[in-house]
Amino acid sequence: MTLAGSRQWQVLWGVMALLAGCGAGERLESISGPTMGSTWSVQYVRPSGGPQAAAVKAEVEAILAEVDRQMSTYRSDSDIERFNRLPAHACQPMPEPVLQLVRVGEQLSRDSDGAFDLTVEPLLDLWGFGPQGRAEKIPDAGALAEVRQRVGHGLLRIEGSQLCKEAAVEVDFNSIAAGYAVDRIAARLGALGITSYLAEATGELKAVGRKPDGTPWRIALEEPRDDRQVAERVIAVDGYGVSTSGDYRNYFEQDGQRYSHTFDARAGRPIAHKLASVTVVHPSALMADGLSTLLLILGPEAGWDYAEKQAIAAFFVMRADTGFVTRSNPAFDRLFPGRPK
Repeated sequence: MTLAGSRQWQVLWGVMALLAGCGAGERLESISGPTMGSTWSVQYVRPSGGPQAAAVKAEVEAILAEVDRQMSTYRSDSDIERFNRLPAHACQPMPEPVLQLVRVGEQLSRDSDGAFDLTVEPLLDLWGFGPQGRAEKIPDAGALAEVRQRVGHGLLRIEGSQLCKEAAVEVDFNSIAAGYAVDRIAARLGALGITSYLAEATGELKAVGRKPDGTPWRIALEEPRDDRQVAERVIAVDGYGVSTSGDYRNYFEQDGQRYSHTFDARAGRPIAHKLASVTVVHPSALMADGLSTLLLILGPEAGWDYAEKQAIAAFFVMRADTGFVTRSNPAFDRLFPGRPK
């Protein structure tokens, strides 16, 4: 049972060294497990009398199970898959978290002039990347034209507690669901009295507070390579969600051209530019998740302009003839001043 399935999430890997020392009565707990076709993990500082690891793990797994039941496109009984099977001009009652993500998707679609879109699942399937994809290949023009009639956030609407469709659209939350799950986990940790933690699901993460020895949670931003993991830059995070989207883990090549799983809904095809990955740092892991995808779709120029206009902290990695070129915007540099590491 997965949400991400064949999509390889762009993983941020934490630089979490062993503690040099702990405060009195404090200890660093670590829990993890499978989710969404990948994994989740939480490290948190447990004070004396604080919640045990087993109890926290049960809470996290309950949240992830709910997200899977509501939003997975890889299980036929999920709320969103039951909606996806409905014909045009149909409605279905939805839990509030699903409607919340539809509203976020509508905002991101509107802000990107339709480049970001939650209804691209038929395109993903057609190109071989989605849950119903059969083979990774360039589709013929007729099939592409037909599928594009069923893509567009404007074909969705919310009526009270119901989600409705004007055409046989299919919704895919892969670009924001993991960030949403991390925010839910972070809120639950706070409710349990945990004030210092690093929570991660499929590479989307949020870090709050500090480790028992007073050092910050340090996150390595991964160089966009498909052969090995290399840290492009290391940042110390407190109170923010961090998300990286890239085109380097799930793609195919045909006739010398690279086709990634990241789609521009306006064109009905994978992105084709030199922007290899984008990292966004935002107070909300959900928004970091969605915005990193949006900026990647828009590309190195339009994405940069959008981030500047909206004061989004972003770190761009572009392909160049000699390797990769990085660029961080002023909002990012204000959060992480000093020489890049």
